[in-house]
Amino acid sequence: MSRSLVALVAVLVLTAAATPAPDWETLQILPYEPPKPAPALSLPDLDGKTQTLEALRGNVVILYFWATW
Repeated sequence: MSRSLVALVAVLVLTAAATPAPDWETLQILPYEPPKPAPALSLPDLDGKTQTLEALRGNVVILYFWATW
């Protein structure tokens, strides 16, 4: 039983080593880019005071943009 297990592992390792690496350009997969910081933003709050995004750093911020076209 252990010989067959060793043989199976050897076949898997050799098969994986013989497989070429994928060509990412052909697959059109872009490399991961970390998120960029949000641009500077200031909007009036419900009390009419201006809030800046920088002042809210470290807090969860949900921006809800609504428009009628």
